[in-house]
Amino acid sequence: MHSSPEQFEIRDLHGHSKCEDLLDLNNASARETSLLAAARFEQLIDASSIALFVPPSAALLLAFEHCDDYDGTHFGWFRGQMKRFLYIDRIIVGAAWRRHGLARMLYREVFRLAARRSLDCVVCEVNVEPPNPISDAFHRSLGFAEVGRATINGGAKTVRYLCAKLEPRT
Repeated sequence: MHSSPEQFEIRDLHGHSKCEDLLDLNNASARETSLLAAARFEQLIDASSIALFVPPSAALLLAFEHCDDYDGTHFGWFRGQMKRFLYIDRIIVGAAWRRHGLARMLYREVFRLAARRSLDCVVCEVNVEPPNPISDAFHRSLGFAEVGRATINGGAKTVRYLCAKLEPRT
């Protein structure tokens, strides 16, 4: 049986006391995101403007506004290029929950929150090396376009920087 996104609820991760399962979810996708220790995970949640999850531990998303105190390399690149943006640092959907529309549901919420904050765009990066064709297609379907590239970790990883412009609020 296939679940629809309407059967899921998005919750705010700020102040959520049981993050161990979400940390495990993050670390299961470390190849695409990055491995985190518990203290760093909590630090990222606290510093993020938007921290969302879908219970029980189906999905999570962390995003930083251009003015947030965050030391991420990719975030720094966007900060040097753009003025008013929301940076999606990581979105992870657990293997058992994929193909249920959770990533699209979380992105819709992020776009709504970014527009409410009168931001210009939503930005993120997607791996070129190692390749992530599913993520490429997903972001393309949401209107993201490439605005730059970077190679990091001594050439082990190359990313495409993506941007989706938001409609000005009237």
